[in-house]
Amino acid sequence: MTSQDNGLGTSDHGAQAAGLRRVVRGRVSVPGDEGFDDARRAWNLTVDQRVGAVVEVEDAADAAEVVCYARRHGFGVAVQPSGHGASDGLDGEILVRTGRMGGVRVWPERRLARVEAGASWGEVLADAGKHGLTGLAGSSPVVSVTGYTLGGGLSWFGRRHGLAANSVRAFDVVDAEGAAKRVTAESDAELFWALRGGGGDFALVTAMEFDLFPAPKLYGGRIIWPADRAADVLAAFRDITAEAPEELSVWYAVMQFPPFPELPEPLRGLSAVVVDVTFLGESAEGRGLLDRFDRVPGVIADTRGEVAVRDLGGICAEPTLPSPSMMRAELLGRLDDAAASAFLSASAPGSGAPLASVQIRHLGGALSRLAPDAGACGNIREPYLVGALGITPTPEAAQAVRARQEELRLALALHTTGTKPFNFLAHEESAVSAFPGDVLARLRDAKRHHDPLGVFRGNHPMPA
Repeated sequence: MTSQDNGLGTSDHGAQAAGLRRVVRGRVSVPGDEGFDDARRAWNLTVDQRVGAVVEVEDAADAAEVVCYARRHGFGVAVQPSGHGASDGLDGEILVRTGRMGGVRVWPERRLARVEAGASWGEVLADAGKHGLTGLAGSSPVVSVTGYTLGGGLSWFGRRHGLAANSVRAFDVVDAEGAAKRVTAESDAELFWALRGGGGDFALVTAMEFDLFPAPKLYGGRIIWPADRAADVLAAFRDITAEAPEELSVWYAVMQFPPFPELPEPLRGLSAVVVDVTFLGESAEGRGLLDRFDRVPGVIADTRGEVAVRDLGGICAEPTLPSPSMMRAELLGRLDDAAASAFLSASAPGSGAPLASVQIRHLGGALSRLAPDAGACGNIREPYLVGALGITPTPEAAQAVRARQEELRLALALHTTGTKPFNFLAHEESAVSAFPGDVLARLRDAKRHHDPLGVFRGNHPMPA
C-alpha cells in the first residue's frame, strides 16, 4: 500500500493531526508521517484502508476523545485492534487502533473474564487455561477477542456452547456522542442485542465481560494425508460428523502447502487433505470418536493428543503475520452424496490451484439452537460451512483466485443457502449477506437510533 491524501491537502492533514494530538495521549499518524502506511495497514494486505488519520489510543478516555473530535468535525470513526476483518470502503475516516488496550482479567470462581478491546485470544486462553477454563475462541491466537465477538464468534467449542457473542454479559462502550457507558441486557436491551453479533457499527467497544467454560481436559490436533485420499477422508468426515457429540468439532480441508524452506520436507509444496479436531474431554474418548479416520491409510502427519487450552491456537497453524488473501465462504444446507461429489470435483488435486485451502467446518449442535436471550447473530441453522482461501500477492493472482472461488461457488450452488456468518464475509461483501431480513431491519433501526449521524463505520457497516 502507498500513502494517500483522501482528498485532503497537506495542511488539512497537519491541522487534523494537531487537533487530535491536543485531545489524546496515544500516537496520531496522518498521511505524510513516517510509519503512517504501517499504522493504517489491514491484516489482509489486499484491503487498502484510505483513512485520514490513525490514532493508537491508550485507554477508554482516549477513545472517547477521538469520538468527540470526530463528531465535532464531521469525521467517521473505524475501530480495529490489528486490522482483522477489514473491508473495502474506508475513505477519510479516523482509524482507531485499540491494540494498546490489552488488559485481561479472569475470575475463575465466577467463570468470567473481562478483556479490553485490544486483547487477543491467545492472551485470554493463557490466563483462563490455568484454571481449567476456556473462552469460545476460534482458530487463531492473534485475533482480537472483541472484534471476533462483535461479529458473532464461531468457536471450536460452538457446537457445545453456541456463538461467542451470546456468552457476553456486558460491554463498556463509547457511544456516538462520546459518552462512556456500560451496556447490559438490563441497561439497554436493544444495543446489547445489536452488539452481540451485529458488528462494530453501533458503538466503540472499549472492554467486555463474557462467560468462560470448563475445559479440564482437551484433546485435539491435525491429521494430514496426501490429496489423493481426499474422497476417503471426506467419507470418514461425513460418517463422524453425522453422529458427533457436541463436544467434538471436526474440520476438513484440501490444502496446498507453499514450497517454503521453513516447512518440513513432507509438507513443503504438498497437495494434501487435512483434518483439524478438538474434543472437550479425555484423549481416549476423543480418539475413539475419530477411529474412522484411523482406517484411512497413508497418513503423513498426526499431531493429535492432549492439548493445553493456551495452545489451542496452534492446532491449525494459521499465519500470525499480515498477508494478501481472498476468502469466500458459503453455508451448506446438507453434505449428502451429491454435495460431497460436487465438492470433491471442484476441489480435487490440481483443480484447487491457486487456492491455498478449501475447508468444510462441521457446525450444528448449540450453534443451531436459538437461545431466548440470543444476540443479533442468533443461531446458524446450516450444519456445514465451506471456506475457500487464496493468497493474492499480485493482481493476476487475485484474478485467478476470484475465478476459482466462483467456480467452487457455482459447483455447490444447489447445496448452499446464500447466507454466511458475519465474520466470514469477504472484504468486499455487505452485511446483507449475513442476516435474514427481519434481523437486518432491526439492526438498521438500532443503527439509526444509536448512531443517527453515522459516526461509526464497522468493517461491514449496516446498509442505509
